[in-house]
Amino acid sequence: MDVIAACGMEAVALAANSSIKLMEEQARQFRPAIAALADEKAAADLRVRLADTNVRVLSGLEGVLEAATLSSADTAIAALVGMAGLRPTLASIREGKRVCLANKETLVCAGPLVLEEAKDYGAKLYPVDSEHSAIFQCLEANRDRGEVKRLILTCSGGPFYGRKREELRGMTRENALQHPNWSMGAKITVDSATLMNKGLEVMEAMHLYGMPAEKISVVIHRESIIHSLVEYCDNAIIAQLGAPDMRLPIQYALTYPKRIPGPATPLDLWNCGPLTFGTPDVEAFPCLALALEAAKTGGTAGAILNGANEAAVGLFLEGEIGFLDIPAKVEKALASVPAVQNPTMQDILDADRAAREAAV
Repeated sequence: MDVIAACGMEAVALAANSSIKLMEEQARQFRPAIAALADEKAAADLRVRLADTNVRVLSGLEGVLEAATLSSADTAIAALVGMAGLRPTLASIREGKRVCLANKETLVCAGPLVLEEAKDYGAKLYPVDSEHSAIFQCLEANRDRGEVKRLILTCSGGPFYGRKREELRGMTRENALQHPNWSMGAKITVDSATLMNKGLEVMEAMHLYGMPAEKISVVIHRESIIHSLVEYCDNAIIAQLGAPDMRLPIQYALTYPKRIPGPATPLDLWNCGPLTFGTPDVEAFPCLALALEAAKTGGTAGAILNGANEAAVGLFLEGEIGFLDIPAKVEKALASVPAVQNPTMQDILDADRAAREAAV
């Protein structure tokens, strides 16, 4: 919303799950035609709060889908967390919109189907995640994908970097939510702590850039200054640097191919300190290895991985399981739910449901 305001854009529809207070504030500031909340009770409350405005308050999945397909919008920012973002993102794609994609699970679970729909309906996908925006910007240096040797995604390592597996056994919700560099929602922050987030990003990059998992590497970079890199066949590596401020990748997705002044924090190279790099510890953080294996399996393996992870992280945030139980439950689901190749949308939804059941 900072970017939209700074760049003189208009927000004609807003959607969220149940954040009543923030939605009211943004609706009063931006005066969209539609404000949609998936939670019916929250929407009823919001409707009362905004009764003195012309903002139309919608509820449930249908309300979110209407916001995603509003004809007066040429661009949709798909930022709903998890599998919940799949249907609204597809709805925007089917309207031929420019889709700025911040929901990685959409491609993790249904990458081939989503890309095929985008092609059929003439929709353009632009990455919003800082790592994928960085890859996108680095690829602008040479658009011949045949000359790309590999993509390198940077990873902060999360709040537990450097700890061994046994040290992670007693980590709590509060410990896991202390990310060193980024302010994110609880689910994504836990995914960062387990390194599952980086595994999901590898899978997303495979679909966004047409690269096999073998050509995508992960490097620990604690400072979150280099957001990702591209190595070319001549061994040159091009990196995108910036302050850890999501407003920059959001703005680039919204204004591409142009660059304009915006609200992002400038990077002070003279005071940002040394930049360091390391190898991920997949023994202490097995979620990354599980994601890479699912990426190689393909088919509904991504939906199984993601569904089990969403369920396990939910249980962890509720205090019902321990930190190390998250990868254990994901591994159990991957072993017990068969992966279907060349899946239909129904196959993907079935895999998601079965994985969640296996993870409980």
